[in-house]
Amino acid sequence: MKKIITLISTALFLNACTEKMDYDASGNFEADEVIVSAQQNGILLTYKIKEGEQLKTGDQVGQIDVKLVELQKQQAEASIEALSQKTVTSTDQTELVRRQLEVQKSQLAQQLRERKRTENLVKADAATRKQLDDINASIDQIRKQIAVTEQQVKLNTYNTNNQNRNILSEKAPMEKVAAQFQEQINKGQIINPINGTVLTNFALQGEMQVVGKPLYKIANTNTLNLKAYVTGTQLPQIKLGQQVKVRIDDGKEGYKEYPGTINWISSKSEFTPKTIQTKDERANLVYAIKINVKNDGFLKIGMYGEVLFK
Repeated sequence: MKKIITLISTALFLNACTEKMDYDASGNFEADEVIVSAQQNGILLTYKIKEGEQLKTGDQVGQIDVKLVELQKQQAEASIEALSQKTVTSTDQTELVRRQLEVQKSQLAQQLRERKRTENLVKADAATRKQLDDINASIDQIRKQIAVTEQQVKLNTYNTNNQNRNILSEKAPMEKVAAQFQEQINKGQIINPINGTVLTNFALQGEMQVVGKPLYKIANTNTLNLKAYVTGTQLPQIKLGQQVKVRIDDGKEGYKEYPGTINWISSKSEFTPKTIQTKDERANLVYAIKINVKNDGFLKIGMYGEVLFK
């Protein structure tokens, strides 16, 4: 009995080996899958992901609790506001000095007019030379007082500006801290990165999340890549951008065909994968290629497909 089974198995094997394949290469469909992970620690407050759901880039699909970070940002903003209140303008003393300066300038103007009048009187012998000298001495004294007062105003202004500069120098670092907290708040929002279909969901609303924990897997299935393998003898027959024919079983002992484009050819050979058949089964080394195929809804990730180059 065992001998009969062995003979039948051998015959089937030889028949399979001699059967001519009517395709050039075969493989499985795949897509670029993106795993979306949590970017913040906290409870998953809202979450609306369903497997098979179509999502668009920028869709907000969930929210992680970031109340603590929000409070930290508010504290930083309050500190910035407190710094603004610490800044000073001209003090009462500075304002008093400025008023004193205005009075002195007014006195100087009055003395200059008086000197002009006295000079005319001296020329007319209506006033003495001593009166003119007294006025000139008074003018010199007022000018000295004005110089001192102006220096005092500059000093007060410098001190005020220097004080404000020291206070405001703390503002920029605190604004950076507030911006960092805002960035953490933004990361509490779960934003979908690409257009595609949700393949697998890993999370549930109410669960505790940590940074890096996977939430869901998504892939753009509008176009899929058929990863197939060709032998070294087939390699000269293909090139990037080449149009080929891809087919899958239609379930009725026939095939459903799709146009495809070769968009990647491996630059290195590799040993033939056990699960992949090539046109030349005697070849030990093959080259991987990828063929871009537009999906009409029937193609699925992992599905088997065949390629015809001509």
